[in-house]
Order: sequence, then C-alpha cells, then structure tokens
Amino acid sequence: MTAAAPARLPAHVRTYLVGGAVRDALLGLPPGDRDFVVVGATVQDMRAAGFRQVGRDFPVFLHPDSGEEYALARTERKSGRGYTGFTVHADPAVTLEQDLARRDFTINAIARAEDGTLVDPFGGARDLQARVLRHIGPAFVEDPLRVLRAARFMARLAPLGFRLAADTLALMRQMADGGELAALVPERVWQELAKALRSASPAAFLRTLRAAGALRAVLPEVDALYGVPQRAEYHPEIDAGLHQELVCDMAAHLAPGDDLIGFAALCHDLGKALTPADVLPRHLMHEMRGVAPTIALSQRLKVPNEHRELAVLCCREHLNIHRLTELRPATVHDLIARCDGFRKPARIDHLATVCEADARGRAGRAEAAYPQAALLRRLHAAALAVRGEAIAAQGVSGPAFGQALRHARIAAIAAASAPEQA
Repeated sequence: MTAAAPARLPAHVRTYLVGGAVRDALLGLPPGDRDFVVVGATVQDMRAAGFRQVGRDFPVFLHPDSGEEYALARTERKSGRGYTGFTVHADPAVTLEQDLARRDFTINAIARAEDGTLVDPFGGARDLQARVLRHIGPAFVEDPLRVLRAARFMARLAPLGFRLAADTLALMRQMADGGELAALVPERVWQELAKALRSASPAAFLRTLRAAGALRAVLPEVDALYGVPQRAEYHPEIDAGLHQELVCDMAAHLAPGDDLIGFAALCHDLGKALTPADVLPRHLMHEMRGVAPTIALSQRLKVPNEHRELAVLCCREHLNIHRLTELRPATVHDLIARCDGFRKPARIDHLATVCEADARGRAGRAEAAYPQAALLRRLHAAALAVRGEAIAAQGVSGPAFGQALRHARIAAIAAASAPEQA
C-alpha cells in the first residue's frame, strides 16, 4: 500500500511511490525504503504542509510523520563531464513521466499512484516479467555511474534469472571505451562495490563489468586474474578469474550481506596475477605477492581500514589456514597473534570464513567439507580462554609475563589440537 499524500498539500498535487519499492513489490521481494515523487507542488507548498527540506542539489523533503523521502518531480540535463555534470530542474510543471524518464533502468521507472494504479511508461513491469535489465534511453550514457549500477543490480538480480539487455551492454561498452569511468570518484566506486559484495552474486558484478570492458578501469587488480592458469588438481576451473568469481559467490553464501567478508574474499588471490610466467600454473608465494595490490586497491578506493586490514591478513595467511593441521601449536599461536586475534577476536572467525570460501569456491567443490574452519575457531577459543590474571596472580610480571602467557596459550592450543577421545 502507498501512503496517501498529506492532507495539507494542495488538492491538485499528486504523490507517487517510485523506484525500488515498486520494483521489489512486483518481484515479491521484502520491502525496503520507500521513496515518493510529488507532482505539481512547489517548495513553498511542501514547507507549508510541514515537510522538512533536506536536499541541497534538488528539492527533497522528509514527511512530517513517517520521515520518508518525498522529492519534487524533476528533470536533468547534461552540463558537464562525469556523473556530477548535470543541471537539475524542479518545477510544478514537470510531469511524472518526465521525472521517470531521467532514471536509469526501466524496472526502476515504475510509479504507483495513491489508488494503487501503476504508471509504467517505459515497460518496466514487462521487463520484470521477462527478467531483463534494460536502460531507458540514450541519456543513459551521460552518467558513468550507471555502468556500475548495472553491474550491481545484476549482482542482486542474476540469481532471480535476470539478464542484461544487449543494447544496454553495448552502451556500457561505449562508455567504458570512451574513458567516462575515469570521472568516477573513489567513494562512489566503493559504495557500488560494497553493495555488490552484499548481494547474492558478486560474481555477476564482476562478469557484467568485464563484459562491458569496464572491469579493467574499475578493478584492474581483479581483471588481471582472468586468463591466468592454475593447477587443475587444486583448481578444476583452471582460470584464476573464474576461481575469483566462485569464491565471491561462496563468500556471499557463507556470510550473506557482509561486505567485510566479501572484500577480503575478493582480494585473497590478487597475487596470482603477478606470478612469473615461467612458473605457471604454479603460484609459489602468491599470498605474499598479493599484499601490495590489496593495499593499492584499498587505498585507491578509500576502503574502510577494517576491510583493508582483514583483506591483507586473509591474503597473507590463507594458505597457512588450508594446511592448519600441519602447523605446530607455537606456529598457530603466532599466526593468531600476527592477525591481532587476541585483541580483535572476530578477525579469526572472519579469516576462517574467507578461507572456507576459497576452498569451496572451486568448480565442483561447493559442497566440500572444510574442517580447518572449525579447527581454527576451536584452537583460537582455547587460546583465548587462558587468562592473564591467573599468571599475574603467581607474581609473574614484566617480560616474563608475556613469555608465560604465550607458553600457556601454546599449551592450550596443543591440548585443543589433540584428537578428541571417544
């Protein structure tokens, strides 16, 4: 149901629910935030009705009761380069159809009137039924951010059977080839990437960008993985780029909606693109080679520190976790300490999840067991259970205290490593 327009607005004003709320309702998906377009009103009308203006670049208001966003119908005209180069025009004479025409995809340009009637001038409902993501018109090329938005929507919608319209993909290629993506600021790229990583199929994001020739401009470190061979006995999919896609989707499966896990999974194998050609398909030391590109990618996109730090340690340590049963208790302790797992215990749980995604993100191995994840968590819990207070109570202090705590934790790890007694 849509919310009725506030009674205090003039009688000629019409209010419509628009965008994602209408789209998701038609798809039968859980409702999210609701956005409204107001046709026929002035800024003064909105303020007089009790709405609070919050938009700076164009008139957006908060409903006095629900707090939901209401925007005056507007048009946009290209006036400069990049996604910020637009002149916005909001006026009571702007029609609903004109407002919908400025949007990106047909499935996002459907409005619902107060009586429930759909207004769908671009066939969005038809495309929803056909499971097609299609641009509205030629103005699509004016905003380079739409290339990322298309890929991000595919990350969400591909599991529902959606495909990208061929003519939309052609426009995206045109934009990528024309260098328009260079106008994107890092923060916006990260926002779209993070949303994709929180979606059901981040791999669809990568595939869509790559098909458009845009992945090399947005994520060159990831694009470089495609075509790099791996040993078939460990990676039946062979191609490192395909492995990366499988790992991203497995991470989304193991940790739904978690872009922290998703980003670490995305970066874990970046070092494989730097393996010398003469040693392929082996990838000796790729875990260490991957640290530099992981940091470079994180800095370029201004990724949050927590994401960068987890990605670096997962890149560096994932092979050690795969062979966890071969490590001595002291080595396991030092690995945990190196990851700051005693001060930040959640890191070890995250590391276990990313490594499981890596192990199961391989052709034919999605259902494979990965006991190392449970073992790592058990050894970590055993080490965390050692209390420094008990050691201090014995009168141990200074450097001796640190040594005693380490030895006690190693002993706890050794005990937890022993096979369980029947």
